[in-house]
Amino acid sequence: MGSMVLPSQGSTRDIVTASQSPNCRGVRVQVLWPQFSRNKFLGEGLELSARSRLSTQLRLTKIYAKVVTIPIELEEATEPPINLFKPKEPYTATIKSNQKIVGPKAPGETCHIVIDHGGNVPYWEGQSYGVIPPGENPKKPGMPNTVRLYSIASTRYGDDFDGKTASLCVRRAVYYDPETGKEDPAKKGICSNFLCDSKPGDKVLITGPSGKVMLLPEDDQKACHIMVATGTGIAPYRGYLRRMFMENVPTFKFEGLAWLFLGVANTDSLLYNEEFISYQKQYPKNFRYDIALSREQLNKKGGKMYVQDKIEEYSEEIFKLLDGGAHIYFCGLKGMMPGIQDTLKRVAEERGESWDQKLLKLKKNKQWHVEVY
Repeated sequence: MGSMVLPSQGSTRDIVTASQSPNCRGVRVQVLWPQFSRNKFLGEGLELSARSRLSTQLRLTKIYAKVVTIPIELEEATEPPINLFKPKEPYTATIKSNQKIVGPKAPGETCHIVIDHGGNVPYWEGQSYGVIPPGENPKKPGMPNTVRLYSIASTRYGDDFDGKTASLCVRRAVYYDPETGKEDPAKKGICSNFLCDSKPGDKVLITGPSGKVMLLPEDDQKACHIMVATGTGIAPYRGYLRRMFMENVPTFKFEGLAWLFLGVANTDSLLYNEEFISYQKQYPKNFRYDIALSREQLNKKGGKMYVQDKIEEYSEEIFKLLDGGAHIYFCGLKGMMPGIQDTLKRVAEERGESWDQKLLKLKKNKQWHVEVY
């Protein structure tokens, strides 16, 4: 069970507690009104039916401010958990839910998949899970499939805020023959298709968690974090932003600036857009959100708008923030980096700076974080 702190009404303070119903198909919401001599519930035992926990949470977060997370022990570790489970001895987790999260006009299919690990595979924001898809390795007959890494798209508390789940943002990998234009199922992504086809109750072998490069630095809670993503590279940032703006974490009270740049094909391809817009409305001084839609927007030269073009629009401000100690993160397909690097180099030269020297300084100061695949 978690609690959401609402904006106060007059001199009173209102609390909403949301707990997953036993059948896992809805969220039970109770509103506690302190001005009464005893607790009064809004529709005692009221069930809010929803297609999934994700959409239910989105509707709730549009109204209420923050969720109290449990167990607090997840804040006590001083070092991130690393490789608790390895490929030879993976953990058998359970698919809790699977929801397509892009619209009908999006090129391709992207799913939000919640995995129940029972609290046995804890992780920190910015880490990854390995997934071993079922079946035989086509390149090594008789051997299991190799591990595929996926950035975790939730905070350490998971989408149910109880520390027992982790979420993955997975795009179904398919291959189209350039000559015929038809899909070739023999060349489809083994793991992404397994995950996107999964159903609640299915078992999944996971390894990890792994990774330290994308961990969210929390020593300075007034720091600036510039996040750049293409497609499913949004995953770690969803975790960051939930920790900053959705969850009421006693040891982390974010007061800095989070600035998210997201590049996708079109409006239907936007991922977790409702969540990000809600943060923008609730915390306009602490969260900025800019999108680049390559099939719907044009850059200043009249070409397609990519995420590097959006960065160039704000380059002067971004460079000033970096000079002031801001962290900058990049996550997504590795093909995003050359264009971004070229843009940053050109901007640096226009400012009379050496980009190579600036990049070395950013890396030395641990302000530069890259995870591409």
